[in-house]
Amino acid sequence: MSNPGTTNTTAPPPTDDSTDLARFGYQQELQRSLGSFSSFAAGFSYISIMTGVFQLFGFGFASGGPAFVWTWPLVFIGQGAVALCFAEMAGQFPLAGGVYQWSKQIARPVASWMAGWIMTIGAIVTAAAVAVAYQVILPQVSLAFQVVGGAADAGLTTTPNGAKNAIVLALSLVVFTTVVNVVGVRLMAKINNLGVAVELIGVTLLIVMLAVHIKRGPQVVLHTAGTGAGHSWGYLGAFLVASIMSAYVFYGFDTAGMLAEETTEPRRHAPRAILRAITAAFLAGGLLMLVGMMAVGNINASELGTLGMPYLVKSTLGTGLGDAFLICSAIAITVCCLAVQTAAIRLLFSMARDGRLPFGAALAKVSPRSSTPVAPAVITGVLTIALLLVNIGNQRVFYILTSVAIILFYLPYLLVTAPMLLRRLRGQWPRADHGPYFSLGRWGLVVNTVAVGYGLAMVVNLAWPRAAVYGDDRWYYTWGAIVFTAVISAVGGLLYLRYGNRGGTPQHTAAETVTNESLVTEA
Repeated sequence: MSNPGTTNTTAPPPTDDSTDLARFGYQQELQRSLGSFSSFAAGFSYISIMTGVFQLFGFGFASGGPAFVWTWPLVFIGQGAVALCFAEMAGQFPLAGGVYQWSKQIARPVASWMAGWIMTIGAIVTAAAVAVAYQVILPQVSLAFQVVGGAADAGLTTTPNGAKNAIVLALSLVVFTTVVNVVGVRLMAKINNLGVAVELIGVTLLIVMLAVHIKRGPQVVLHTAGTGAGHSWGYLGAFLVASIMSAYVFYGFDTAGMLAEETTEPRRHAPRAILRAITAAFLAGGLLMLVGMMAVGNINASELGTLGMPYLVKSTLGTGLGDAFLICSAIAITVCCLAVQTAAIRLLFSMARDGRLPFGAALAKVSPRSSTPVAPAVITGVLTIALLLVNIGNQRVFYILTSVAIILFYLPYLLVTAPMLLRRLRGQWPRADHGPYFSLGRWGLVVNTVAVGYGLAMVVNLAWPRAAVYGDDRWYYTWGAIVFTAVISAVGGLLYLRYGNRGGTPQHTAAETVTNESLVTEA
């Protein structure tokens, strides 16, 4: 018999995905049609370099000057540690729902329930934040997309008309992604795969084209542009604000785990997809920003902090070629929003079939025609639209939604990595039946510790009530992230008292049965 806390590499991998799923007490209801690339594409499209970098480069540059780019590798190291922990979990628990299911296997019921609840709300907020990014791109391609306002509002979310137009464009995108998710995972995967292929090709060509126009050396990343002035901590204060840009891009890589029950050989594909997605995003995004700042004509142009990456691209490559890359970015935004909503749907479905949500039977019902949980698709679409309408005309909506979305993901991430670290310290992880799947081995404790420490530090940084992020004209904007997160957590706590302890046991029982059987066999 294997000793507790050691990795058992002798357990044979399951030969049939549906049989493997049954070991956890679930039937195969979702359509298992995603391969290795589709699994990677789900995580990469959620991160989406041509969404996040194009959307928030201006914020990062305005907050920290060219030197803000150093937040990129630092955040990658922290989130990379989280991704490694998640890769280990994905190999062990290939279940729809990702973070919710992973926390459920290693933490107390309240932790897993709150992880699923907070992350579901976070995904809805993220979908709204991503959809708003259309305003940053489309009006700079053509003023025909500036339905509200005029040329002075194009590409801006910080003017009254720009903020209203952002909501109008975002609503059209959310309606589209909801329809696609209702139709089924096959259509979603085809659109997502095509979008990711366009994004990978587009960002590679963009880096090459910008490199041709390089005008200054890489030492540009040492310039702060005087952004430390006015901060009580000097440039460190500015740097911490600018780090929100990188933090916003580097999450969602766990989507490959969300779609585990729709992926072939998920124990093999999901861990690799998670790590490939975050690594590809780091390399592509880092090169894009570095080369872009080396190539732009005027590194001190105020438009770099207001219009951001779209301005950088068009001013460097010209209008025609610049517009072509902005269209690639619009495609990336589309598939990013699609992936975000897909993840939210799987979270709702996973919690509902465990009986841990109101109207669980309806939410867990899978359409026999599309093999998709239709009710969660409609609900996430309606809630995202409602969130957008509530914020129509709000000139701070862009940054408030962005910051809140990040916090609502970092907290559930901690509800996996923190219990995982406790189990490591107690010698209970990896488990005796770990099997020949992805394992951090002797580096596990170090990586896990970094993941937890980084997560805690970034939550504090993101929630800190600063005028530079949330504004200071109204208290509920300044304290918006803390208040919103507290309200979501309080509502979640009340719902947990009513629904959290219901259900959720079948797969625990099945997993324990399989574990006991394997231990007896080994003995």
